This record gives sequence, C-alpha cells and structure tokens, in this order.
Amino acid sequence: MTRTVLVLGGGTAGNALTVLLRRAGHAVDLVEAEPDWNATTGSGITLQGNALHVLREVGVVDDVLREGFPFDELGILAPTGEVLAVQRGTRIGGDDLPATVGMQRPGLQRILIDAVRASGASVRLGVTATGLDQDSGEVAFSDGTTGRYDLVVGADGLNSATRRLIGVEDRPVPTGMAIWRAPVPRPTGLEHTRMIYGGPCFIAGCCPTGPNTAYAYLVERNRDRNAVDPSAHAAEMRRLAQGYGGPWPEIQAALTDPSVVNYTWFHRLLVEGPWHRGRVVLVGDAAHACPPTLAQGAAMSLEDALVLADLLSTRSTWDDALLTEYRDRRYPRVREVVDGSVQLGRWLLDGVRDADVPGLVGRTTAMLARRP
Repeated sequence: MTRTVLVLGGGTAGNALTVLLRRAGHAVDLVEAEPDWNATTGSGITLQGNALHVLREVGVVDDVLREGFPFDELGILAPTGEVLAVQRGTRIGGDDLPATVGMQRPGLQRILIDAVRASGASVRLGVTATGLDQDSGEVAFSDGTTGRYDLVVGADGLNSATRRLIGVEDRPVPTGMAIWRAPVPRPTGLEHTRMIYGGPCFIAGCCPTGPNTAYAYLVERNRDRNAVDPSAHAAEMRRLAQGYGGPWPEIQAALTDPSVVNYTWFHRLLVEGPWHRGRVVLVGDAAHACPPTLAQGAAMSLEDALVLADLLSTRSTWDDALLTEYRDRRYPRVREVVDGSVQLGRWLLDGVRDADVPGLVGRTTAMLARRP
C-alpha cells in the first residue's frame, strides 16, 4: 500500500529517509527551511563504518568513497607534533568498507540531495510547517498551503521546531565545551586523522577530506557566544593554533578567511520519553544529539533513518506500536553513544588523568559493530 509521508528537514537523516521510503514505493514530500538546502554549509565530517553501511543502503556509498578520503588509522600526537601512537581503526561497517571516511560536509549533502532528486520525491525549499492536525493528518505550511499525510517525520535538527510543535519538552543542554572548525588545504603527509590532547585546547584535530582538502578543529571550554566576533574567527583560531606542531603550522597559515571558520557549543540531547506524538515522529538530531568526541552524530541519525524506513516498509499497519518499536530499538544504542560522548568531554573538562578512555571507546566500538 502506498502511503504519504512528510519529511520536515533536508539534512542527513531527512534526505536518507526520503530516499529509502521512495524506494519502498511511498509518496514523500520533503520540506526544508533553508532555500539553499544547506548545500554549502559546514566544513568537514567524519563517517565511521556504521554510517557507511547505511549510506550503502541508501545507494550513495560509492560516491562518498570517491569524493571523500578513506582511511583505517588514527594518529595521536604530542602538542609539539611528535607522533605518540598510530592506532588501527575497526571496520565496524564490514571488512569491505574502510574504518573511516573524512569528507567535506557540503560534499556529503550534495550527494544526498542528488539522491533525493533522483528518487522522485517532491521537494520544497524555504518552507516550514506551522501547524498540524493529528486527527486529519493535515499540515499547514508557511507559504499558505496545506497537505494531508499518513505520517510526518521531524528531521529538523537540534533546535527542532517539530519537537516543540508536538509538545516534546526535552531541550538541548550545553556540555561546557565548544569547537572551532574550518576547511583547510590538506597538510603535507596527512593520510588519516591526527589528534592532539592538551596544549592550548583540550583537543586539536585534523582530518583529510579529499586529495587536496582537510578540516581542522580545536576544542576548548565554551565562551559567551556574544563575545565571539565572527569577523575575528580566523584570527582567533590562528591564535589558539600557535601552540601546536605537526600539521598545525600549515593549518595556521591557511586560516585567513573568517567566513569559513565556525564556532559552536557542544550540546547533549536525548528525548527520554516517546519519540512520537500521534502520527508525528522524530529522527536524528531532533531526538538526540551529542558532542562529536566519538564522531557518531551523523551515524546515529543515519541509523535512525534506516531502522524507521525498514519498519515502515515491512509493516502493513502504521500505528503507535510501530513508532514505539522504532524508539525502543534505537534508544539503548543512542543512549550509549550520547552518554559516552559526553563522558569523554567531561573527563577533559575535569582534568581526569586516569580516565578509562580506551575502555569506553572499546565498549562503544564493539556495540556499534552490531547492526542497528
């Protein structure tokens, strides 16, 4: 039976879900608030094997591997740039997929946009939902139009308007840390992510995103965001980078354009109760979000899309029991990632020197190697 689905939000989760539901034969309208569909926003993203597994199901993993930079190792450096260790990554997506792919975030978005367009879904940009009627399934939009749907999916991110619209009270909470990010030319010899713990910041990292590109990031204690002048972003990131060796002198020299430097607080969000109200359900950052300390934010959103699409495509009845099963399947796995990601940051904030980081990462990796 063909059903009608409205996906609110054209980010990673919303795009992937749209493609999967269209493949199952459902009619899908995707509505995105940003007129440019966020096609140029962001610096870089790290995709581990479980994210790549979902992207394979979506049908775009070959494009991701071709445009991104696959690697299987992680380098740990001292602030001086001395290599302390090179760790072999676990291929949690399967032996035929790399442990990690770094890529430019706009590149991933463009790949998913192309897949949505090719799926035949209806797409409207620069539009939001302003109201919905649970009984009739009618949704009102900001452009004055309305539509009726069997299911509405809120995939509209950390500050989800859909979450508020249906009365879910959970809100994102700052963790006390913040991150500076910027796309840069790939430093000489950078073949995998290199991370430094300590120095002027808690973490200084750099990940290759293509043959000639990378993204760099610095994690520090959060500041008053109103005191961070966007026109000085590049200068401030250069200042923080001064204390680091290895690839950082090259990175520092490349940090000249403040418009490409992004400063963001880390947040924790996990909707503790049901992830749906009536015929409206939440996916991705609208339901859960965490600091990128485990590099699993996008992966968790993609897994949501895969699990929800599987349930919607294999069950004849779309009801409360189905949406509850979706949340129950996802919650334990998501909670472990959210709690682990926040814990890693808390240990850094508190200066805990004997923290069991290898144990936490090992347990999480073993869990993620199991299919969602």
